[in-house]
Amino acid sequence: MACRGLHAPGGAATALCEPTDPLVDWLAAVAPGCGLAWDAGCGSGQLSVPLAARFERVIATDVSPEQLARAAPHPRVEYRCSPAEASGLPPGVADLAVAAQAAHWFDLDGYYAEVRRIARPGAIFALATYGELQVDDAVDRVVQCFRTEVLAPHWPPERRHVDDGYQSLPFAFPEIEPPAVEMRAEWTLARLIGYVQTWSAVRALQRMEGPDSVDTVRRELALAWGAAGARSVRWPLALRVGRVGS
Repeated sequence: MACRGLHAPGGAATALCEPTDPLVDWLAAVAPGCGLAWDAGCGSGQLSVPLAARFERVIATDVSPEQLARAAPHPRVEYRCSPAEASGLPPGVADLAVAAQAAHWFDLDGYYAEVRRIARPGAIFALATYGELQVDDAVDRVVQCFRTEVLAPHWPPERRHVDDGYQSLPFAFPEIEPPAVEMRAEWTLARLIGYVQTWSAVRALQRMEGPDSVDTVRRELALAWGAAGARSVRWPLALRVGRVGS
């Protein structure tokens, strides 16, 4: 699967790749209908807009006005500034409830209660997060060393849930086996460096040690990247999917 965007690991959002048909098609196929999808913690709408290709209406919610201000408009997507625990939807209306790279920030008890409230019988519930970026051995070594060694003291505790593909998160619904999905994008070196700099741990490092604290990893990434322009970047996508109230 190729895609263009989800939230960056650590909580920030970034344009990666927009999920195309395979994942969205599968969610639509297993949902009881394609009337309404709720995208909680939607960021700037990276998953919300692709969902609108298969669902008649998408309600996309986020607590960040800044993220919503950058959201891509779509006639079937309605953006709302509200927490995952209080969508504002009426009861029993959603065929799909999904959260992409966001659930580790939620009050899960409140979020799951809201999912149960707004879901139709048999609705699909999905959590998505993605694994470590992959380019090639040289680039991957630089990224992994920076993430696991330099940034180790600066990741928030919630990061552990991203690292284990959300397996350590409580999951309140009978699970369905999802398909294997991989995100892909074509990136330049500048795009890769910009992505790394969105990580919450990088921002924490810079607050402590100043903006120049990432200069070393920039140089190392440039050496590992080489003279190539755009290169293929991949992320394995981890999914936990369940059915609500069937």
